Amino acid sequence: MDVAIGILVAVVGVIFGLLGVGVFLNKKQLAVVFKKAEEEAKQLREEARKEADNIVKQALKEAKDEARSRRHQFEEEHKNRRSEITKLETKIKQREQQLEKKLQIVEKRETELTAAEQSLSDEEQKYQRMSVECSQTLDHARKTLQNIAKMSPEEAKRELIRTLEDEARKEVKEKLRAIEDQARKEAEDRARAVVSLAVQRVAGEFVSDATISVVALPSDDMKGRIIGREGRNIRALEQATGVDLIIDDTPEAVILSCFNPIRREIAKISLERLVADGRIHPARIDETAKRVTNEFEQIIREAGEQAAFDVGITDLHPELIKHLGRLKFRTVGVQTVLQHAVETAQLCGIMASEMGLNVKRAKRSGLLHDIGKAVDQETEGHHSQIGADICAKYDEAEVVVNAIRLHHEDDINQASPYAVVLHTANMLSAKRPGARREVMETYLTRLTDMEKLVKDFEGIEDAYVMQAGNEVRAMVRPAGVSDHDCVDLANEIASKLRQEITFPGQVRVTVVRESRVTDFAK
Repeated sequence: MDVAIGILVAVVGVIFGLLGVGVFLNKKQLAVVFKKAEEEAKQLREEARKEADNIVKQALKEAKDEARSRRHQFEEEHKNRRSEITKLETKIKQREQQLEKKLQIVEKRETELTAAEQSLSDEEQKYQRMSVECSQTLDHARKTLQNIAKMSPEEAKRELIRTLEDEARKEVKEKLRAIEDQARKEAEDRARAVVSLAVQRVAGEFVSDATISVVALPSDDMKGRIIGREGRNIRALEQATGVDLIIDDTPEAVILSCFNPIRREIAKISLERLVADGRIHPARIDETAKRVTNEFEQIIREAGEQAAFDVGITDLHPELIKHLGRLKFRTVGVQTVLQHAVETAQLCGIMASEMGLNVKRAKRSGLLHDIGKAVDQETEGHHSQIGADICAKYDEAEVVVNAIRLHHEDDINQASPYAVVLHTANMLSAKRPGARREVMETYLTRLTDMEKLVKDFEGIEDAYVMQAGNEVRAMVRPAGVSDHDCVDLANEIASKLRQEITFPGQVRVTVVRESRVTDFAK
């Protein structure tokens, strides 16, 4: 039993020893954990402090940014308010100035009104005095008339009324006549305006047909080369030839527009040569246009010689042949004037043969009857009289000259047989179906007069009328006319056109001043 108690005591001692060891070990571990906890707490406190510092810094930064933003906003608002105040002050000053001006005007008008009232008052007093004097004079005249005429007042009144009525009727008739004259003049002016407008509208289709030429191109790519960089080639071509170049959506073709058929044909040949050559630039364009112009005299002479050869006349004067050649480039409806002249000559020959007249003389009359149209743009008068004068100048027979002069006359009963034959042949050629449409003979003369008028201005080097007379282009010499002078020059040209030329619609005046320098690298 003692052993059991000893064992129990030993076991209890062991247990207490183990408990002591466990308590010691636990206390040590607790100390380690406590120390670690303190370190973690210290670290957390440090991190919290740093985070608090960062938060404070961030808050300060945000506060500064917000303060700066608000300050900038305040400055902008202050600036805008100040600008608005400045504008308001400016408006107020302007209003004050306007009010001062209006006040001055009102004061001036008040002064004028006062003066006018004073003048009116003076006139009223003067009128009253004159009225009294007139009444007195009338009474005196009535008494004097009654004494002289030995008429009663009623009889004198009737005589006076009759005299006044006669004078009134005379004045009314004169006024009616003046009103009628004025109305007739206004009606004539209005009629001219209506006719001009009608002519402008009706003649539009013919002018378009008769003043354009079409140049075929090998491809549409050639249009870009004709236009050139920034349009320099097309401007050079228009300036060198005096035509209007139209490039639209028409495939493989461009249109040349100009009222002068010779100028239009020169431009057509020049453009065809440039397209065939392929070298298209301003210098080349000028060179080609000048060369074609120089060669054109030969072309005109050959056309005249061919027409004379077709009719069978070989002894015409060279100047007459030259004038005939120019008719090739003037159209009448669907014919050229030269084709019409050849056709008329052949008809004259046929009729002269049937009538037993001289066939060659009749043919000469027919071939030369419209030769005046070659120069009617440069000479005043009807083309028949102009043509007769030209033929007389170059020693044509009197019978031929007389027939040419009368070929548009209605009454030719007493004229020579050749005049009758020519008149009939001309009518047959002109009136056959499809030959022509009606032509205004003054159209080309008017456009030529416009060109001549513009060229008469000082400083103008050349002038062209384009767009069927709706545009005038004046080329000035750069050395003698400045850019500022061009504005005044355009106004002067437009003013003189309005005064001296009659035209429907309006005319656009363009003054072109261009300096061009050419050099050669060798």
